Amino acid sequence: MTDSGTDLVGRCRQGDEAAWRELVTLHTRRVFGIAYRFVGRVDEAEDLTQDIFVKVFQSLDRYRESDGAFGTWVGTVARNHAIDNYRRRREERSRRIEDPAVLDVVPASDESPLRGLERAEQARIVHRGLRALPADLREPLVLCDLQGLSYEEAAATLQIPLGTVKSRINRGRLELARRLMGARRALESRR
Repeated sequence: MTDSGTDLVGRCRQGDEAAWRELVTLHTRRVFGIAYRFVGRVDEAEDLTQDIFVKVFQSLDRYRESDGAFGTWVGTVARNHAIDNYRRRREERSRRIEDPAVLDVVPASDESPLRGLERAEQARIVHRGLRALPADLREPLVLCDLQGLSYEEAAATLQIPLGTVKSRINRGRLELARRLMGARRALESRR
């Protein structure tokens, strides 16, 4: 970082808003690039870029010139924050997909108690079938078919190509149907 860059950091630490805006302007492209590589969508990368700059501002006092160039330090903060964001999103996705409430079916008000029991049993069978699917097939299926996300939204959420989402949903539906047919045959043989 040049002397003027060192000066900018010092001025930021003293509360100079113009210096902060200049630092943000100098490093936005790099931070946005890091954010975009992690989220894959412009709107999410813009949000993550803002979050990263909040983190940079909050930890500005921790930067020391002996740590290296300020731009390198900002890049490290950006990567660490993007990784933390990715892990949080992955854990949230995992909790949503594993949540049995996703499969809860609300009975109609005029539904008989017997039909309610049948519906609950069907939901348990489908849930078991979904849990038995490999995660790579189950995740896009739950996101699109149960949570109503578009294929594009599922691709962004799972951070995989759109074509992969489509093929996994197709394979997942076929495998789930195969498992459900097997469960149905097993039930009918018990009757």
